[in-house]
Amino acid sequence: MLPAGSRRAMIAAGVALTVLGGGCMTNSPSSDSGDAGATSAAAASPDWRSLFDGQTTAGWRGYRKTSVPEGWQVVDGALVRVAAGAGDIITEEKFRDFELALEWKVAPGGNSGIFYRATEAGDYVWQSAPEMQVLDDERHADGRSELTSAGSNFGLYAVPRGISRPAGDWNAARVLVRGNHVEHWLNGVKVVEYELGSPEWEARVRASKFGTLPLYGRATEGHIGLQDHGDRVEFRDIRVRVLP
Repeated sequence: MLPAGSRRAMIAAGVALTVLGGGCMTNSPSSDSGDAGATSAAAASPDWRSLFDGQTTAGWRGYRKTSVPEGWQVVDGALVRVAAGAGDIITEEKFRDFELALEWKVAPGGNSGIFYRATEAGDYVWQSAPEMQVLDDERHADGRSELTSAGSNFGLYAVPRGISRPAGDWNAARVLVRGNHVEHWLNGVKVVEYELGSPEWEARVRASKFGTLPLYGRATEGHIGLQDHGDRVEFRDIRVRVLP
């Protein structure tokens, strides 16, 4: 997520666009996505592999760094942002077409995000990578807008209400990325669907703060990232399925 001043400018521009057609609410998963809460099914499938072993930070590093900052720690089998100055982290590996499954929970008022196809060409991960919002909708100001609530494609594609769980509870998320097609799933519901590079996508980006960022959403391959936005956030059961 952007700094507060930039977020306000971006959200104000984004609200000028209608959110009709921006999301798709369903509890009948596509053949590619499956039930976003079915992490046990992901664990049992040979197509899925773990990105986090529950014991170490192996496979991850800080954005534009060679190791994971100390502000991220493994606590009770979860990858947790525990201290100030942690910074965003990314996978060492890059992914093109994939499905990501994980569980997250935030502290009261907490804010974070899940990035995909991130490059390190910019100073910050959000300058290139689209984001699935991670948020305590009830207590954080971003929860007042469907464009920036939990599960949204931050600032661009809105989500329906009532899907995310309260702070302190685990939420199951999936992100499907195949070519230009992207789906966000939250707690078994497809909450957002969009096409990168489509006329609609381009219009929304131009009307947002991202419109000034030439790298945003352009990479066809990149890292998966987890955001440090200053709050405690926990991730577990992080798995990926590479798509043909």
